[in-house]
Amino acid sequence: MNIQIFGTKKCNDTKKAQRYFKERGIKFQFIDMNEKEISKGEFRSVCQVVGGINAMINEDCKDKDALALVKYISEDEREEKLLANQQVIKTPIVRNGKQATVGYAPEVWKGWA
Repeated sequence: MNIQIFGTKKCNDTKKAQRYFKERGIKFQFIDMNEKEISKGEFRSVCQVVGGINAMINEDCKDKDALALVKYISEDEREEKLLANQQVIKTPIVRNGKQATVGYAPEVWKGWA
């Protein structure tokens, strides 16, 4: 397994995801999205797996202005705005090769072993 966890140090679900893999002795790479943003290619591959760009939007994010901007813009401009305002992306994004989840999803990760 080649696990990557994209998230932030302050996100509770990201901390829970890290703990999930640590407790099972599964090595992972943590990418802090405050330091290194998710690339367009990675973003697109995750979108494909999780069911589209709307699954990537965090409805509970603190930046309501950016959320409104991303939610109510045309579909073809949404990707660029989301990549420019990554604080609106739901975390953690957990990748295992071509598989991916958004949010805390231990029931899916169990099947990856």
